[in-house]
Amino acid sequence: MAVEDSVAQDQLRAFIERIERMEEEKAAIGADIKEIYAEAKGNGFDCKVLKRIVNIRKDKQTYDEQEAILELYMSALDMV
Repeated sequence: MAVEDSVAQDQLRAFIERIERMEEEKAAIGADIKEIYAEAKGNGFDCKVLKRIVNIRKDKQTYDEQEAILELYMSALDMV
């Protein structure tokens, strides 16, 4: 029984350490992305628009569906 507990404890420790490493990498990547947006802003680009483009490129199908619904609603309100 003690061997099984030791194995489970080692596995748990390994999982936690892997998660912690990934969290550190995620934080570093987040900081890098923030720097890129700051650089883009310094060159006159609108960061809100850049973020929107990134999100659109992540999920083009959802964007297309939302745009179609938006166009339909605007047409119904004679805004097009």
